[in-house]
Amino acid sequence: MHIHILGICGTFMGGIAAIAREAGHRVTGCDAGVYPPMSDQLRALGIDLIEGYDAGQLSMGPDLWVIGNAISRGNPLLEAILDSGARYQSGPQWLAEQVLAGRHVLAVAGTHGKTTTTAMLAWILERAGGAPGFLIGGAPIDFERSARLGTGPAFVIEADEYDTAFFDKRSKFIHYRPKTLILNNLEFDHADIFADLAAIETQFHHLVRTVPRSGHLIVNHTAPALARVLARGCWSEVQSFLSDHDWNIGELTERSPSSPAGFPVLRRGEPLGLCTLPQPGAHNRANALAAIAAAGAAGVSASDAIAALSNFGGVRRRLQLRGEARGVAVIDDFAHHPTAISETIAALREHTQAGERILAVFEPRSNTMKLGTMRAQLAGSLAQADRIYCYAGALSWDPADDLAALGERASVETDLDRLVAQIAAEARAGDRILVMSNGGFGGIHARLLQALGSC
Repeated sequence: MHIHILGICGTFMGGIAAIAREAGHRVTGCDAGVYPPMSDQLRALGIDLIEGYDAGQLSMGPDLWVIGNAISRGNPLLEAILDSGARYQSGPQWLAEQVLAGRHVLAVAGTHGKTTTTAMLAWILERAGGAPGFLIGGAPIDFERSARLGTGPAFVIEADEYDTAFFDKRSKFIHYRPKTLILNNLEFDHADIFADLAAIETQFHHLVRTVPRSGHLIVNHTAPALARVLARGCWSEVQSFLSDHDWNIGELTERSPSSPAGFPVLRRGEPLGLCTLPQPGAHNRANALAAIAAAGAAGVSASDAIAALSNFGGVRRRLQLRGEARGVAVIDDFAHHPTAISETIAALREHTQAGERILAVFEPRSNTMKLGTMRAQLAGSLAQADRIYCYAGALSWDPADDLAALGERASVETDLDRLVAQIAAEARAGDRILVMSNGGFGGIHARLLQALGSC
């Protein structure tokens, strides 16, 4: 079958393309600005890419058009497809029908930590010999690519609550019908498509309704919104984590220069092993606990899961060191929600010594942040940093008033060149520059390293 994918360079649709190619289909695709790293990964798989959405692509005559959720009415190729009466599907629908049917689907949902937890769970099953399929919404270090078909019975998927397609406004995850479902956390986000947290809770309730009674829910006990979701109906076994009554984390061991701090994994108060996760932070420990619990539902013992996580490589753009210059480390992270920003800074703080500073550089780039929906939370989320720089080049609102509570520690800049120069001038040996954005941020990481080297 020939499949042509609109919006192919997005992480999810690129994953669909890779899986379809592995399954033996001829795959082509198009995007507005065919861009790396996904474009490089797809071309390496033999997938032809077209720049733009010219209606002339209709002459390719594929058997199926797969439409990404970034494609809206008015797109010239989409309009031509609709006028022609050609067969089309969303990516989640294609995946559900062609790949997930008949497999043990392990889905990871939540506002934060989906990508990392999905990568952890796939790695645990891989190390256990399960050869799982997976679709991860990021670039896992332990695998060559972000998605694969797999030969085992399990398929691990990052379950996104964003909408499915222009014609299907349900959350993507409604299509996946998981047997094992992690509910990591739940807060308000995606203000461009959800009116409030209650609207997102409704989508999560719909997801819970798809889990069979023989299935398993792995639920964060500390999230009030998830408790409300389950109160609306639950028909499957529930295991809670971060709970004294079920899965929990014991007291951390001391961190040494050669090894990370370990944490005991507890089940109903009984220790199951010491997890020495290479990635710092309370959020990563919670992610690991959820992955260990979910792996148990797929037949992997807690001891084997804990052993696998001791050499988990992580995910790119999650506290990823991009380089050092003049004794200053430049670190990249995807954090863009206030909670994620706060937890990321706290995690990095675990790896700093006395006298070492964290210089937080933040770009409010997500749709939610651009709308200013969470601007009141911004100062509190950045408060743990020693110095704060906010780039407001693409904002319609001024974050200066919102950051005023941080005093002289915080500054706002609208010119990227001036921002880089200011940070490079103020940084000193031992500092960690933590860059947080869900986009490329104008290549600021390389520019900072270059500026630091020339100072």
